[in-house]
Amino acid sequence: MSQEQLSPVSDPSSAAAVLEREPGAIGRWAIGRIRRNLGEVPVRVRLADGLELALAKGTPIATVIVRDRRTLLRVLRNPGLNFGEAYMSGDVDVEGDLLALLLAVHGTRRTEDSNGRRLFARRNTLSAARDNVHHHYDLGNDFYRLWLDEQLVYTCAYFPTPDASLDAAQVAKMDLVARKLRLQPGERVVEAGCGWGALALHMAREYGASVRAFNISREQIRHARQRAAEEGLQGRVEFVEDDYRNITGTYDVFVSVGMLEHVGLPDYRTFGDVIHRSLPRGRGRGLLHFIGRNRPAAMNAWIAKRIFPGAYPPTLAEVGEGVLEAHDLSVLDVENLRLHYAKTLEHWRMRFERAADTVRQMFDDTFVRGWRLYLSGSQAAFLAGSLQLFQVVFARGESNDIPWTRGGLYRET
Repeated sequence: MSQEQLSPVSDPSSAAAVLEREPGAIGRWAIGRIRRNLGEVPVRVRLADGLELALAKGTPIATVIVRDRRTLLRVLRNPGLNFGEAYMSGDVDVEGDLLALLLAVHGTRRTEDSNGRRLFARRNTLSAARDNVHHHYDLGNDFYRLWLDEQLVYTCAYFPTPDASLDAAQVAKMDLVARKLRLQPGERVVEAGCGWGALALHMAREYGASVRAFNISREQIRHARQRAAEEGLQGRVEFVEDDYRNITGTYDVFVSVGMLEHVGLPDYRTFGDVIHRSLPRGRGRGLLHFIGRNRPAAMNAWIAKRIFPGAYPPTLAEVGEGVLEAHDLSVLDVENLRLHYAKTLEHWRMRFERAADTVRQMFDDTFVRGWRLYLSGSQAAFLAGSLQLFQVVFARGESNDIPWTRGGLYRET
């Protein structure tokens, strides 16, 4: 149902033949297969012919409705892709708590696919990167305004307390990043992948930094430049519509928040080369903020097709080996904000649902269902530990301009 939880049907043609002769039998066989793969999950499955069976004893947390038996076979054949496809189209529906269902399914995942490197070897060329960004981030600023915070920050927030508002938590995240970087007035910062510009503007306005921010999303760059003009920060912030690979110049600080996931594993060495040439010899520091995993695994097929083409959440080891080690960049600090991203997604999902009718008018019901599944599945993945959110602070290996303690990093709330 999510993240390739079900193994594929080995002989779908023979299953289809049984489907025509014995619809009741195929339904029981299919549900038995789901039960073997998922285990004792408190979920009920209802098929088109009226057959309804529970996967475990007790009260089900949700009922999965399959509109026809061929959809059932399609999902069994390739669950990682086709559950999402069928949910988007309405051929599969869920009665009850979708988040609880997805969380229960994630809870059955005992091991990760260790073939992440082999299964995701495609390079993100310049043209592919532009296509991937356009697919997701250029859906229109009006769409994202419906459910993001006031500043359109589309990355994990930092909640000083669980009851902090989303807007306050996003400001707290930007402050946390700036404090980890120990930003000083007048320092030069380059940002790879700047979204709608909130962090770049924050570093310039609140910390007096001079920021050059790169992004290949035309919609986001247009908004960021407009904000800079409105705040009178054009002299301290430059928004460049270009790929990170074309970054030039040297800077005191390199920062990337929410972009490493889109670089692609084969291009990590290139990303590391950009960091290396951007920071002066003997000094310079940086921060990488990214969605990751504890062990390598391929991206969910449906997410890769419909939501984030070309994306790959790396492990810390992959980032260390691919990005940092070749240029002797020292890791100074690692923090995992996994539960903060789950809380962020909770806010996004609730806001999205409140705006669902407006989103449906902007796009269609298939789009609404797809994004509902994406936001719910992502929250479930962070709650279950299938996904992590890492912040890695680094510096030149030979630099002694590093903090003596962590004192002052976290402010009392």
